Amino acid sequence: MEKSTRNQEIQHKVETVTNGNQNHAEIHQLDQEATNTSSHGINGNQHRELVISIKEMAESCLELPPLSSNKCCIYRIPTWLRKLNEEAYTPEVISIGPFHHGNKRLEPMEKLKLKYFHKFLQRVDFNVEILVNTIKLNEESVRSCYAETIKYSSDDFVKLILVDGIFIIEFFYELCLQGPYSVIRENHILLNPISWLAIMLDLKLLENQLPFFALEILFRHARVPICEHPSFNSLAIHTFERINDQKLHQNHEAYEIRHFADLARAFFLPSSRKLPPYRRDPAYADHLYTASQLDEAGVKFKVSSSKCLLDLKFTNGTFEIPCIKLYNSTENTYRNVIALEQCHYYTNNPQFTDYIVLLTFLITTPKDVDLLIRKGIIINGLGSNNAVASFLNNLGTNVPYGINSAYCDLFEDLNAFYENPNHIWKATLKRDYFSTPWRIASTVAAGILLLLTLGQFICSIIQVVKM
Repeated sequence: MEKSTRNQEIQHKVETVTNGNQNHAEIHQLDQEATNTSSHGINGNQHRELVISIKEMAESCLELPPLSSNKCCIYRIPTWLRKLNEEAYTPEVISIGPFHHGNKRLEPMEKLKLKYFHKFLQRVDFNVEILVNTIKLNEESVRSCYAETIKYSSDDFVKLILVDGIFIIEFFYELCLQGPYSVIRENHILLNPISWLAIMLDLKLLENQLPFFALEILFRHARVPICEHPSFNSLAIHTFERINDQKLHQNHEAYEIRHFADLARAFFLPSSRKLPPYRRDPAYADHLYTASQLDEAGVKFKVSSSKCLLDLKFTNGTFEIPCIKLYNSTENTYRNVIALEQCHYYTNNPQFTDYIVLLTFLITTPKDVDLLIRKGIIINGLGSNNAVASFLNNLGTNVPYGINSAYCDLFEDLNAFYENPNHIWKATLKRDYFSTPWRIASTVAAGILLLLTLGQFICSIIQVVKM
């Protein structure tokens, strides 16, 4: 009875404090009373289980990777991005790394992995124990690359890294030495032109990765003597350059590539000497006129000779844009690079995201798409112009932007050009009266007729004055 009464008094005081009727001294006194009550055993054990549960909850965060870990680079796709297109982030034929390992839909390719692992053992006549010990020594570093706790046991995790890593190295060796069609013929039961391309697309998915430094460790033991590549980075870049039919703009020796999704991003980035100015100024990155509006204001669109998508230029009224090739597989690559930048590069110059945001402003309707197709800037492999506009509009959904835009100057210059009335007047005159030879001839004829009529009118006035 005494305990109940005392608790009621404390509760009453708490309610009084909550209503704002106590000063800080009284609040301190109330805290002291609660402490004394607990230390004297009154209700001392009543909430013990709750206290223990709260402490365990706080300590459970120790199992998570360090929030400031420099090694963390492989992430789960955020929900707000995944819900837009689940398939764009999910491997179609093969799992790499722990996130999708064990998926029954991907089991057929596990046989291909084991086949390549067996070929590796035959080729190098190597003691597997050395590989196991090497990965064991680096296990914690590999685990720290993933943005969530990996639940696999140490042995299972090491086995996964070995099988997946050796498969990638051996597969890339064959692609470089024999070419894709020879690889397909040799593995025709599991591989065909479609599944081969699907594997290369799956390797670019953010959730489907092994860290490159782990592959580099395995590469030192798996290297083919006749192979010209001194490192796994070199082998991977060469393979992607052949598949993309494009050279990497970055100096790969100076650019740290963390995994294949990061390598896919590197192919979009300009060389370091062409990097646009980087500043925190969202003022000009919240609005841009569409391509058709800019065209009406006299902006000339021209396909750039640059092979780097992000190398945009606007000088003297001419907007140069590198050719944009859009196919069914493009969305997967674009979405995963954006997801990587949102998770890993958002505070460190997310250039590809800024580029996509610019495109979503520039292209909003099929009319904009048609204009850029006619200029040779867009190659449409998606079908209709509506499909291209829809693709780009959806691509920018739920993507934060404007905090670190690399294109602030470009936004500002294009908007300023459109808002200059002289440019609109000149563009209208040119479009309505001088856009074709027939219109030029008609305009000249009308001008001559106007001059003749004016001359006749003046002559008539002179005659009247003389009379």
